[in-house]
Amino acid sequence: MKYVLVTGGVVSGLGKGVTASSIGVVLKACGLRVTSIKIDPYLNTDAGTMSPFEHGEVFVLDDGGEVDLDLGNYERFLDLRLTRDNNITTGKIYQSVLEKERRGDYLGKTVQVVPHITDAIKNWIETVSHIPVDGKEGPADVCVIELGGTVGDIESMPFIEALRQLLFSVGQNNFCLIHVSLIPVLGVVGEQKTKPTQHSVRELRALGLTPHFLACRSAEPLLENTRQKLSQFCHVPVGNILNIHDVPNIWHIPLLLRNQNAHNAILRHLELVSVANHPNLQEWNERAETFDNLTNSVRIAMVGKYVGMADSYLSVVKALLHACIACSLKPAIDWIAASDLEDDSAVSTPEAHATAWSTLRNASCVLVPGGFGDRGIQGMILAAKYARENRIPYLGICLGMQISVIEIARNVLGLERANSTEFDAETQHPVVIFMPEGSKTHMGSTMRLGSRRTLFQTPDCLTAKLYHNSEHVDERHRHRYEVNPEMASTLEESGLKFVGKDETGKRMEILELIDHPFYVGAQFHPEFKSRPGRPSPLFLGFILAAIGQLGPYLQNPRNGSL
Repeated sequence: MKYVLVTGGVVSGLGKGVTASSIGVVLKACGLRVTSIKIDPYLNTDAGTMSPFEHGEVFVLDDGGEVDLDLGNYERFLDLRLTRDNNITTGKIYQSVLEKERRGDYLGKTVQVVPHITDAIKNWIETVSHIPVDGKEGPADVCVIELGGTVGDIESMPFIEALRQLLFSVGQNNFCLIHVSLIPVLGVVGEQKTKPTQHSVRELRALGLTPHFLACRSAEPLLENTRQKLSQFCHVPVGNILNIHDVPNIWHIPLLLRNQNAHNAILRHLELVSVANHPNLQEWNERAETFDNLTNSVRIAMVGKYVGMADSYLSVVKALLHACIACSLKPAIDWIAASDLEDDSAVSTPEAHATAWSTLRNASCVLVPGGFGDRGIQGMILAAKYARENRIPYLGICLGMQISVIEIARNVLGLERANSTEFDAETQHPVVIFMPEGSKTHMGSTMRLGSRRTLFQTPDCLTAKLYHNSEHVDERHRHRYEVNPEMASTLEESGLKFVGKDETGKRMEILELIDHPFYVGAQFHPEFKSRPGRPSPLFLGFILAAIGQLGPYLQNPRNGSL
């Protein structure tokens, strides 16, 4: 097994995840099999209980793992199906070591960070790196490891030490270290400054790791004298200094690396030249150029709770991008804080209220994504009502589906106090309820998680047609509340139809509103399996409906291209 470690310095948020994914893309384009591991040094066991404002979205895997959003980047870029074990956290490592200590596995020894924690990290990496995640048998050729955080952080020290030991045990030619750093330009001087990167590399070397490559993030391409300076002071050959400057879209990053011959340098270092091919990135070329040349756009109203941070809905944004590009459009996402649509905000923040409603009315379609808690719920209900009454395409995901059920129960069936027990435990009409198997005492990993099968109840429904007339679909879930099965028949009297149910037939998975151009709710999260060039069927149908092309698409016998 060959390892490529990606670390970061100077500041966080430099794009280590995209860099690691892009390196994987280039190596995969050379004919190598690639797998990925993300190391998060925080003490949480997983990302499941973290606020989207704190750490961006929680990405859900097929096996129910709630993981860092960077694993979503790996899956989308490399078209992999990762497992929860591909995300290592300090919490998981300490938990496994302490469980062994309680069982007596250490035979009375004093359990310490070195060697017990570091050994656990190394063993985890070596074990997981050999698990195939690309649908083929046998281990991959290269494992790309991303170390989260910034070099020098206290919490990442055990991982740095473990990775140093791993380098020593596997040898230099089986381990490649790429350090991502920032090359800032001070406005007054206008000069590319290398000092922050010098200090970052010095810190890394003091910990026992010397980078083989530098991936320098900058606004503009690196100047030659900047490269020479970095090479001299960081002890990295000029040919191994890669520049990842700002580009129109992230699909250019693998092309940027290829154009700098990063693949050749990495392959030489890892002694893989003899088994690798010339990189075939034709699809990435076409994808990047297509997006750059798009001129038309579609306005999408995203009505959510966490709109202050775009990473909170990263997979939804990517799924919209994939669907829009399939329709030769650029997505123009209008972020609307759901609370700004509520009547109370008309008094407290009238300008924000007016702007939110103006934005909603100017949109071609409305999307209400997932979320937890009661903040902004009334605003989402108003958005769903607006879309239903004005025949605007509507897509409700997870909470968004439950919102549409509440709205129709209240405004069509006349059940004025209809609600979810999440928001009103004493509601007279609980149209959404807590799932019986859920836990009310423990939050982590107690939801209905991972890939679950949904059976279409009729082949004539819109959603089944979008899924190419399949009898069923396997999508990823993350919820602890569900539509009340005892009220399903009452709700269907409104014209709402539950066209997708789970294998027991008691759990509502997909709803559609008849006599509406596109009004769909899904209890699952279709965005997690959307890929570039292979958009999620629900998102594709949503965008097609917004531009009035859904009918022609469904009539196309190939049902897969416009």
